[in-house]
Amino acid sequence: MKKTLLLVDGSSYLYRAFHAMPDLRNAQGEPTGALYGVVNMLRKLVSDHKAEYAACIFDARGKTFRDDLYPEYKSHRPPMPEDLAAQIEPIHRAVRALGWPVLAIEGVEADDVIGTLAKHAAEHDVHTIVSTGDKDLAQLVNSHVTLVNTMTGEVLDEPGVVNKFGVPPDRIVDYLMLVGDTVDNVPGVTKVGPKTAVKWLSEFGSIDKLVEGADGIKGVAGNNLREAIPNFPLTRQLLTVKYDCDLSGHVENVSDLTPRERDIATLTELYERYGFRTWLRDLTGDAERVPTGDARIAAEVPQAPAELDYRIIADWAEFDAWFEKLQAAPLVALDTETTSLDQMQARLVGLSLAVEPGVACYIPVAHRGPDGATQLPKAEVLARLKPWLEDASRAKLLHHAKYDAHVFANEGIKLAGITDDTMLEAYVLESHRGVGLNDLAQRYLGRSGVSYEDLCGKGAKQIGFDEVAVDKAGHYAAEDADFTLQLHRVLRPMVAANEGLDRIYQLEIQVSAVLTTIERNGVKVDADELGRQSHKLGQEMLRLEQKAYELAGQPFNLNSPKQLGEILFDRMQLPVVRKTASGAPSTDEDVLTKLALDYPLPQVLLEYRGLSKLKSTYTDKLPRMINPTTGRVHTRYSQAAVITGRLASSDPNLQNIPVRTEAGRRVREAFIAEQGMLLSADYSQIELRIMAHVSDDANLQRAFAAGEDIHRATAAEVFGVALPDVSTDQRRAAKAINFGLIYGMGVFGLASNLGITRDAAQAYIDRYFARYPGVAMYMENTRRVAREQGYVETVFGRRLQLPEIRGASGPRRQGAERAAINAPMQGTAADLIKLAMVAVQDWLEAEKLQTRMIMQVHDELVLEAPDAEIEVVKEALPRLMCSVAELRVPLVAEVGMGKNWEQAH
Repeated sequence: MKKTLLLVDGSSYLYRAFHAMPDLRNAQGEPTGALYGVVNMLRKLVSDHKAEYAACIFDARGKTFRDDLYPEYKSHRPPMPEDLAAQIEPIHRAVRALGWPVLAIEGVEADDVIGTLAKHAAEHDVHTIVSTGDKDLAQLVNSHVTLVNTMTGEVLDEPGVVNKFGVPPDRIVDYLMLVGDTVDNVPGVTKVGPKTAVKWLSEFGSIDKLVEGADGIKGVAGNNLREAIPNFPLTRQLLTVKYDCDLSGHVENVSDLTPRERDIATLTELYERYGFRTWLRDLTGDAERVPTGDARIAAEVPQAPAELDYRIIADWAEFDAWFEKLQAAPLVALDTETTSLDQMQARLVGLSLAVEPGVACYIPVAHRGPDGATQLPKAEVLARLKPWLEDASRAKLLHHAKYDAHVFANEGIKLAGITDDTMLEAYVLESHRGVGLNDLAQRYLGRSGVSYEDLCGKGAKQIGFDEVAVDKAGHYAAEDADFTLQLHRVLRPMVAANEGLDRIYQLEIQVSAVLTTIERNGVKVDADELGRQSHKLGQEMLRLEQKAYELAGQPFNLNSPKQLGEILFDRMQLPVVRKTASGAPSTDEDVLTKLALDYPLPQVLLEYRGLSKLKSTYTDKLPRMINPTTGRVHTRYSQAAVITGRLASSDPNLQNIPVRTEAGRRVREAFIAEQGMLLSADYSQIELRIMAHVSDDANLQRAFAAGEDIHRATAAEVFGVALPDVSTDQRRAAKAINFGLIYGMGVFGLASNLGITRDAAQAYIDRYFARYPGVAMYMENTRRVAREQGYVETVFGRRLQLPEIRGASGPRRQGAERAAINAPMQGTAADLIKLAMVAVQDWLEAEKLQTRMIMQVHDELVLEAPDAEIEVVKEALPRLMCSVAELRVPLVAEVGMGKNWEQAH
């Protein structure tokens, strides 16, 4: 039987582990995520693949021959993050201590060493398994070499490469020469993607034959191909893995790669220092030697269940047996499979349940395939489950519970007892990272599940879940519920270990329920009014179009960046402000805004774009978004999309309707009260009040306590004049400083905003900090704390991670420092409006009122009240909103009312 050589692309592992794992740290605060991820993957590899020989290969320090060939090679990559760099040495130590030979050869890359070793092994009839996530290494695959991806479970042999890329392994280099390699900054053929590359290589057989026939390829693609041909010799060298690296002094033959015995002493030292309790127990039987600390410290990926017990419920006996499990379980993970992502239209196809790790079931109720006849009747299944689903005393765990609550509501069931949501657990812990179920399973469980695309396909060929065969759907759905339960067992203790995070999580669970109510309430829009506005906007756009033609001296397509660039920069010779990645002059909004200060055409273009966006996004689209059943528009709020805790709105995006333009305000006029009036309650200058609270600045607090116009009060302080003598320009400057500092604006930004010199702007800032020293001290302390711990916190304990504040390049680090100042303000404002939402909804329900909360936009709540309730609601709103927290300055909420949103606002 053939012997096996197991090669690990260590450099690929480093980055993948660093970005895939949570921000784990030991008791001393040292980062441990990448170390844990690499060691865990190596342990899994050894468990899954028995090999006589093995090696872990890393990139050596310094330049390689590819850098000499092409100085731009990998030049776009940012420096290694400090938290990863700090783990390189312990990773190398740990890999060696596990018994793995470690190689890092100067002048070449890890890929080249892997290629050379694989070729050498094949010559000695040894099969090679390469563990990597790098697509470049697919070129190595042959009868002697197989690739495995530990993170996804993917195995690539020769047929596997063809299935994945559309070309065989010996054409992977040709394929990459055409599509390019963005990871390594190797250019391909412009605008040639995988489909075109596969088509050409299938037709011509190789890139050399393609070059011979290039003159026969028509159109833009043909032109781009011919332009790229002179670069092909270089890109071939850059993309081809070497098979002839000089390994003398490192490896003379395959037997040199025989793994050694584990170095127990070194592993014990490392596991103790970095807090890997389970692994230490494996070594010594004593996990108590590991110091504990913060919730994130020593967190480890749990072992997967030894066996999976996933069942498809197809008869009532099985249903009854599982229903008994539901009744006995203290917490049940629940998930739905549906017909649509539209939460108001989605209907139930099946539901899955998990009661303990590895034990889950799927109950199909609406599959349409041939095996659909084996399903239990949907109506009867829901009738039997309804009492349990609506029982608030039966604890339920979901992932993105708000969506599932809508699905059950569409089926006439009010889901209750939602105690936990793994999406929100992950969001509270790491709001800057993805919270998809599969992402979290990979990050926290070290497991990859079946993807929706694997099951249903992609693009135009994608089928609905109700068309998926029940046996395939069953494993996928049960796995989702199982992953949710297992993730909860990892994430919930991490949240609970920190009082502030736990408080925020409990708030988010409440907010999820309120958002479900708001989304189902929807808002009435006047379709006729929107139609009239669309017509007016179209007329105004035509007028602006003609004006643009006159200013340009010729007609052109206002929506074409290429034609616009030719008009502005070639014909009119306007200054080029910035270029795009392709080298063409940019015509984006920022550029046009700067040019509009001195030239009329860019101003016209900005007006045209603004009206065009309003028309296409709102006045044309909103009438089509009216739900045929409710007659209202139902936006979707994303609760885990913004790192500061703010909500995001989509389909339609209510937050992007301009309030400062007349056209934008007219759109708000189309949001109307179906009965009674709309009431809008808005926190006044909330972020400045939060700044006064967190900075504890006496002068700022005094102005708010006195109820003064804060911008006028600031102007009086900064310019040394009495309040009545503050001029309009002085107030405007003070307002720019107040808000600018909150958003991290520097001297350059303030100078640009006010149209003054940098020296004058610096003088304003200096005077501001002299009068408000608490603000200056707060900002400096916040930057320092953010750099030290990698995050900042809101007043209520929400954690806002800032990974780029340590180790990123200058501009990105400066951006993170600006965010460190603003995030606590914006995050605390988000916390306050969420507390207010919960308080208002609780009050409405307790008072049994007909008034409904219908929108939340920034710091504003919008309610729809019948005439009989208007006065009581108008009186209660500011009282409820201002009583949710006690700051060092008074909270103020202002309430307006009207027949439409614009009047109320």
